[in-house]
Amino acid sequence: MTSSPAPRRSRRPPQAWPVAIGTAAARAGISARMVRHYESLGLLPPVTRTDSGYRQYSQADVHTLHFIRRARDLGFSIEEIATLLGLWQDKARASAQVKRIAEKHIATLQQRIAALQAMQRSLAQLVGCCHGDDRPDCPILDDLAAS
Repeated sequence: MTSSPAPRRSRRPPQAWPVAIGTAAARAGISARMVRHYESLGLLPPVTRTDSGYRQYSQADVHTLHFIRRARDLGFSIEEIATLLGLWQDKARASAQVKRIAEKHIATLQQRIAALQAMQRSLAQLVGCCHGDDRPDCPILDDLAAS
């Protein structure tokens, strides 16, 4: 009976901290431009800099950037994200505060979805009325031009 070799374990070298802006951005899944933008908005506290002025990001900074990216992916506004960040960092927070923000955001999303569906229905009706041939008359353009 032959024994099979032990499965290889992927061993990545430990990640060194702090990291430059490009590395921090890549690890958070955003662009360096967005990192600077979030810093300018105060979502990310000022980071340390090297003697030559390059930004240096800690693991906690990258975690915060990831939090921001995920909140943006869910459609939260910058103001909501600022509030959520404050609550996330406040270990004495009440989860009810977070839930209220999320519920309000759900209601906003539902309104936006309803508006988009209404636009889709209107446009589909206009497309259905358009012959789409070589003639110049076009109900889509007529509707857009109507006052």
